[in-house]
Amino acid sequence: MDTPKYTCLKLEIPIGGSEPEPVFVKGTWYPTRFDLSVTDGLQAWTCNATEEEVNERASYWDQTALDYIDLAERYIGFQQPGSVYGFSDAGNGCKRLSWTFEKEGTKLEWRWKCYPSSDSKRTTAEVLDFLMDANIRLSEEVVWKTESFDKLKLEAEKCLAQSEKLNTEKSEFESEIYAKFVMVLNSKKAKIRELRDRLSKQPTTTDQSPEGEEEKEESTDRTESFDERSDDEETEKKSGAFASSSKDAPTSSKPRGRKRK
Repeated sequence: MDTPKYTCLKLEIPIGGSEPEPVFVKGTWYPTRFDLSVTDGLQAWTCNATEEEVNERASYWDQTALDYIDLAERYIGFQQPGSVYGFSDAGNGCKRLSWTFEKEGTKLEWRWKCYPSSDSKRTTAEVLDFLMDANIRLSEEVVWKTESFDKLKLEAEKCLAQSEKLNTEKSEFESEIYAKFVMVLNSKKAKIRELRDRLSKQPTTTDQSPEGEEEKEESTDRTESFDERSDDEETEKKSGAFASSSKDAPTSSKPRGRKRK
C-alpha cells in the first residue's frame, strides 16, 4: 500500500459575505483518491473523493487520475498566486470548496462538495494536531539547519584564517627567496667583474721584448742565405748534367744505299 502524503493550507476566505476568515484545509493524498478536512475553528467539514469520482472527473477533463490528483494537490496543498479560492454554502449545512486555474489560456474552476463532519471537534483537533506536529518538525529542522549553518560558518572562518596565514607565509617565503637570489646574483656579477679586470691587466701574446725581435730577424737572415746557396748549387748541377748529356750524344751518319747500275 502506498504511503499517503499530507498537506495543510490556510485560506483567507469571506464566508457568508462577511470579512475574510481563516479556513484550514488538510489534505490526505493517495495515488487514486484523496480526503479533505476543512475547519474554521468552530465547525468542520469533510470531503472523501473516491476512486470512481476521481476517474469520472479526470475523464471529463481529458486527464488521467494521477494527473488530476497531482493538479488538485498543487492547488489545495499550496496556495497558488492568481487562483481564486471559494468556500460557499451548498445547502443542508454543506460547503463547496472551489479554486480556479488556467489551462491553455482558459480560466477553469474545480469544485468539490464538503459535508458536515460527524464530529467537528475531533476533525478540528486532527487538523490542529497536524499543524502542531508540522510546526514541531519545522522548528527542529530550523534548529538543525541553524546549527549546521553555524558550523559551516565556523569552518569557513577557519578556512579563511588559514588561507590568510598561507598567503602571508607565501609572501614571506617569496621575499626571502628573492633576497637570497639577489645576493647570489650580485655576488656572481662581482666575480665576473673581478675576472674581467684581471684579464684586462694581463699582457697580450702580441707583446714581445726587443731581444726576441732581434733573434727573430737573425734567424730570418740565416734562413734566406741558406736558401740562396741551395738555389745556386741546384742551378750548377742542372747545367753540368745538360752539358754531359750533349757530349755523350752520337752524331748522325749519312744513310747508306745501293747504287743503280
